[in-house]
Amino acid sequence: MDFYAINSLRENHAGWSLLRAQNAPLALHFFMAAFTDPNQRNVGRQQLIDTLDDTLFGVRESFGEDKFPRSASEYLDDWAAPERAWLRKYYVPGEDEPHYDLTAAAEDVVRWVESLRGREFVATQSRLTSIFAVLKTLVQQSETDPEVRLAELQQQRDQIDKEMQRIRAGDVKVMSGPEALDHFQQLTALAKDLLSDFREVEQNFRKLDRQVREQIATWDGSQGELLDTIFANQQDIGSSLQGRTFQGFWDYLMSPQLRNELNDLLQRATQIEALSQADNLHTITNLHQDWLPAVEQTQSTVRQLSQQMRRLLDDKVFLENKRIMQLIRSVEASALDTRDHPPSSVSLDIDAPSVDVALPFERPLYEPGSRVMVMDDVVTADDQDLDASALFSQFHVDRERLKSNIDDVLEHTDQATLADITAAHPLTQGLAELVQYYQLAAESDWATIDAETTQNLQWQLPDGTLKEATIDQIIFVRPA
Repeated sequence: MDFYAINSLRENHAGWSLLRAQNAPLALHFFMAAFTDPNQRNVGRQQLIDTLDDTLFGVRESFGEDKFPRSASEYLDDWAAPERAWLRKYYVPGEDEPHYDLTAAAEDVVRWVESLRGREFVATQSRLTSIFAVLKTLVQQSETDPEVRLAELQQQRDQIDKEMQRIRAGDVKVMSGPEALDHFQQLTALAKDLLSDFREVEQNFRKLDRQVREQIATWDGSQGELLDTIFANQQDIGSSLQGRTFQGFWDYLMSPQLRNELNDLLQRATQIEALSQADNLHTITNLHQDWLPAVEQTQSTVRQLSQQMRRLLDDKVFLENKRIMQLIRSVEASALDTRDHPPSSVSLDIDAPSVDVALPFERPLYEPGSRVMVMDDVVTADDQDLDASALFSQFHVDRERLKSNIDDVLEHTDQATLADITAAHPLTQGLAELVQYYQLAAESDWATIDAETTQNLQWQLPDGTLKEATIDQIIFVRPA
């Protein structure tokens, strides 16, 4: 990021404006007490006012009544104003009381301020372990060579067998207390980061919906083109990296087997003796219970966005139908007025009738049709055994395999003839494979066919017979 980008963030970003505000300590204290510490979302206005009144009472008792003189409701309205955007104010269907939620920018500031306190114990080993685990998964799951994948799995199985033998021999290695605290701290940090991500995901979905609704409001084209655009935007949301990862997380969390496994692991983690003195040990027992409301709210937001777009489309269709009915009523009123006050004269211009002229000599002479002789003799076929193996000996030439053969040879040279390629990868399907090579060369921009030069190609049939073909010279060139 350059100076101009950073300066733009300083002037326009909601999180930066929160840090620069005079009442930033009060706002951050309230955000922690009302949202992040109890992990709450969709909090009603009255509940927030009560919480903020308690916060203001404690601050004024220490610093005087003149400290933060405004009322709690005024602070809420100010922090939820568009120019602040620290809180999001909205209405839940079926309720008259407004609800509030912390914005993603404000939560980022809360997390950053919490990190400034410092930590007595910094997780380093667990981070390194996580890096190695993610890196191994990335490399192993991206490997396309089956032999390499099998070798890695065999190595893992050998390590598991050694570990099992060591445990059977009585050598059981248990994680030490510092290591357990290290991994526990890393677990809680990742869980908090995951919860904070949901606010940003929901905000991005809402931003995409706002863009679509603005496009609907200013659309001048046809209804079909508008629907195509909306469906494309909806598909873009679902197929984007964020949409696919969110859907993958939802599918993972909704799996009964995985939920049971997660619940069992969390219960066993609370029984670890090294973690018995941890302050926030009880928080991990309800870890998945905290995720479910956050994910459900994000899913509900997506559903509400779809419903809102449908209502917008219905309103647009209603306005179009209303305009059509107005035109029809206007035509009917004009017709009734004409009936009561008919015009004195009516003039109508029509095209003059015309006669097609066809001279006798322009007609062609009669041509008798040819007589078709039909042989109606039915020949009875002999009831003899026919060799039907040809019907089942069909085969398919894989074009992708031939392209792979060409790419394999061109990795070591800039150009190669078809003879060079068949020498490295002999023909196994005879003339059909040779014709497919010829078709690939004719359709490709990085191959030439020299009709003035010929080349001889040979292949061997399954019965040992040697076949030979003479074709135009084909030269494949490595793409730039």
